[in-house]
Amino acid sequence: MLFTSIDCLKLKKVNEQKVIARSATAQFDALKNQLDPHFLFNSLNVLVSLIEENPKAATKFTTSLSKVYRYVLEQRNKELVTVDEELSFARAYVGLLKTRFEDSIEIDIPQKSSNPEMKVVPLSLQLLLENAVKHNVVSDSKPLKLRIYEDNNQLIIENNLQKKQVATTSSGVGLQNIASRYQLLTKRKMSIAQDDQFFRVQIPILIKSQDVLTANIEDMTPVEDIKLIKAKERVASIKEFYDDVVKTVGILLFLAAINYFTSDFPWVIFPAIGMSIGLVFQYLRTYENNAFLGKGWEDRKIEELMNDKNF
Repeated sequence: MLFTSIDCLKLKKVNEQKVIARSATAQFDALKNQLDPHFLFNSLNVLVSLIEENPKAATKFTTSLSKVYRYVLEQRNKELVTVDEELSFARAYVGLLKTRFEDSIEIDIPQKSSNPEMKVVPLSLQLLLENAVKHNVVSDSKPLKLRIYEDNNQLIIENNLQKKQVATTSSGVGLQNIASRYQLLTKRKMSIAQDDQFFRVQIPILIKSQDVLTANIEDMTPVEDIKLIKAKERVASIKEFYDDVVKTVGILLFLAAINYFTSDFPWVIFPAIGMSIGLVFQYLRTYENNAFLGKGWEDRKIEELMNDKNF
C-alpha cells in the first residue's frame, strides 16, 4: 500500500514536470516565431523609405539585408548562441543601420568575447540595437552612440539617451521577448537601467550548465511519447522550412517589382542569391542531410561510437 502510494506520487510529479516542460517549450517556440516577421516587417519599412530618399543606398541595404536575414533563418530556432556569433551578427546589422543613417550612428562592438563558450539568446543584440534606434533621436547634429561590452558576466548594450519628442508606438516584441526567453531558460534575469545620460540593458551571459534550467523530457517520458514528440518536432521543422520558402519568394517578388520600377540594374540578383543560400542550409538541417557527410550521418556516428567498446 505504501509503495503504491509512493509510485502514484512519483507518477503525479513526473506528469506535472512533463506538462511544465511542454508548456515552456511551446512558450519558447511562440517567442522565437515572433522574431522573423518582426525583423522582416521593420526591415521592409526601412527599405521602402530608403527607396524614396536614396535609391543607391536602398540597393546596398537590400544586399546587406539578404545576409542578415540568412542569419535570422539559421539562428532563430536555437535556444542559445555564442556571444561571438551574436557580436558578428550585430556588426552585420549595424551595417544596415549605417546604410540608412550613415555617420549619425556611432557604435563600439568588441571583435570577440573573452570566452568562446559564453552564450546568449539569439537575436538579442539586434533587437536591442533596433530598440535604441527606434526610441532615440538619430541625426548628424545628435548622433546616437552605442556601446556593447562585457561586465560581471553580463553583456551590456548602452546608448546615450536622447529620446524622441513624439512617443514611438511599441509592438512589445523587443525587450519583452528577450526577457521572456531568458525567463524560460535561466533564473538569471535581464535588467534595464537608465539615468539622465544613458540607457543600459544587461543580458545574462550563460556559461555553466547550471546557468540553464533543463527539463530532460526523455528521462521521464515513455518511448511512444518520445517518438510522438520527435515526430511533431520534425513536422514543425518541415512546415517552418516551407513557410520560409513562401515568405522568401514573396519578398523576392516584392524586391523584383521595386527593382523593375526604380532601376535598370538588376540588383535583385544579390538578395536572391543570399536568401537562396540560406534556404539551402535550412533544407539540409530540416532533412538532416549534410552536404559532405551524407544524410543521417550524425545518427550513424552516434550508433558507431555507442557500439565501440573502447570509446
